[in-house]
Amino acid sequence: MIKRTQTKLLILAGTIAVTVAIHYGYVLPYLFGHSTWVHAVHSRFCYIPIAIAAAWFGLRGGLISASAISLLVLPFVLIPNAVVPSEHFSSMSSELVEIFFYFGFGVLIGALVDRESRIRQRHESAQLQLERAKHLAVVGQMAAGVAHEIKNPLASIKGAVEIVGGESTPEADRREFRTIISKEIKRIDGTVKEFLEYARPRPTELKPLDLTALIESALRQIGAQPDHQAIHFETELEPEVQILGDSDKLHQVILNLVLNAVQASPRESVISISLRRVPGEGVRLTIKDQGKGIRPEDLPRIFEPFYTTKHRGTGLGLTIVKGIIEDHKGLIEVSSSETGGATFTVTFPPVGGVIH
Repeated sequence: MIKRTQTKLLILAGTIAVTVAIHYGYVLPYLFGHSTWVHAVHSRFCYIPIAIAAAWFGLRGGLISASAISLLVLPFVLIPNAVVPSEHFSSMSSELVEIFFYFGFGVLIGALVDRESRIRQRHESAQLQLERAKHLAVVGQMAAGVAHEIKNPLASIKGAVEIVGGESTPEADRREFRTIISKEIKRIDGTVKEFLEYARPRPTELKPLDLTALIESALRQIGAQPDHQAIHFETELEPEVQILGDSDKLHQVILNLVLNAVQASPRESVISISLRRVPGEGVRLTIKDQGKGIRPEDLPRIFEPFYTTKHRGTGLGLTIVKGIIEDHKGLIEVSSSETGGATFTVTFPPVGGVIH
């Protein structure tokens, strides 16, 4: 910053020296001779360093540069024939008026620059305060979300522990409530992981990967869960589709989108999943469920943090998904059919390319 200011001052000093030299008649008269129009031209060059100083340093710069130039041209004004015969130049009164205009010009430009600077600073300050307010609001929402999502599982765990610890509780009931405890602990763990992923995401590491194999792996993992065995998957996957991506994060994206589709669909539904290369666009993944669909008023907010239409959930899943896809230079879109069902479409750029 100091070096930059010093450079500006050197440029300004050089500009003042050149323009004053022109004003004294050291340059133009040698090219065009002594005439009224020549002096009228080179006397106006003194406004250039004043404008530069005012633009760089505001009102103070404009006044200082106007003062410096005025002091340097005063000998030319006050001492007759100081440099060249005075008949070739304007009268003393016109020169003094010119000096007055130097100050007026410096004040005008400097005041406008200072005003613009103050407006910009107020805008930046307002933006900073807005960002802080948003940050505090997000922190508040996160705290409320964590409390809400953990409160119910903790209550279930507490009740189950009391029952398991009872001397009169049958062994079969103990096993059942141990399962409940384990399930609720997993739920808490998932909630905490989701909040951490949103608040402090891991850096994305892009490497060549087989997206087809990644989708098949995620579907096997989901299909192995007893709660999801009543859902059928209809897949249309092109083999060995290669992209640059973070396998762990994309695995999370696929799990989240497919699980959302599973949760939105009734039992014995069919979830359609397709993966294909689109010439000129990249790779397109489509996941379609057979649920009730998404209301039109909910569509614009579906990726907002903490916004959810579910009875249970943090509202962060799709926000995290969107962030991961954008880290991969991809695009996610959602549509809902009037007859029911929602479709999520994810487009990844071709290897070494971008989505336009």
